[in-house]
Amino acid sequence: MNGLAEKFQTLKEALGEYTADGLVVAFSGGVDSGFLVWAAEEARKERGGRLVALTTNSESMPKHDKDDVIRFMRQLGVDHIWKESSEVEDEKYLKNDSMRCYYCKSELFAIAKQVAVENDCKKIAYGYSASDRSDVRPGHRAALENEILYPLATHGFTKPEIRELMRENGFDLYDKPSSPCLSSRIMRGVQITKQDLINVDDLEDILREGGMKVFRLRVHEINEKHFLRLETPPGEMTLALQLKDKLLAEAKKRGYIWVTLDLDGYRTGGGTVE
Repeated sequence: MNGLAEKFQTLKEALGEYTADGLVVAFSGGVDSGFLVWAAEEARKERGGRLVALTTNSESMPKHDKDDVIRFMRQLGVDHIWKESSEVEDEKYLKNDSMRCYYCKSELFAIAKQVAVENDCKKIAYGYSASDRSDVRPGHRAALENEILYPLATHGFTKPEIRELMRENGFDLYDKPSSPCLSSRIMRGVQITKQDLINVDDLEDILREGGMKVFRLRVHEINEKHFLRLETPPGEMTLALQLKDKLLAEAKKRGYIWVTLDLDGYRTGGGTVE
């Protein structure tokens, strides 16, 4: 057994303790939380108990993430629950300051606690990994306040290790790019609206359907008017330009005054200005 396999076995043993008492795992449709659901299901098969995967849905969740959730849950056959969340009704969240993710995760964990009670589960976990420790994550503060488990970070699993194990075990999700909520596309300090979230989701679909893999459309505001800034790696910029007419026409139809291509390329945290 190699080092990563031993590490995975240790994780499963810990998760087996949780499933024995009943475990709810928050599943966003991303690779980290998908890996956690799979590992917990493997633990449940060995140890028994109860496992429920929970996905919360709102206007801030991209359509393609919903599709990924459905496919992955069908592949695993895990008990899965959808719940509507209402963070986009919270004025503190819509303000879009540095604590936005805190309010979102607080809503998620409140729902998760309700689901845990309804399904006789004693523990709740989410997909915070060791790689996330290098970022400032207000959402993790909400996890700590609500006593939510984060087994991937606790057992030192990094994003590359998670992807490797998912790939080795035949899960298509292994190479999915990072897919944070649509509100991350709204530049910090710009008020979040449901219409902007819908617009960004639809406009990013144009790029995705056109063959682009890694990108973000950021919403900016100037003189009370909104414009879009496209971040994508240099290798995809040529493709972005090939799609510009369709993207620009649809964006202007929705009231955006410009669509710009950011020559600095794609980077995480591009929704903030430092």
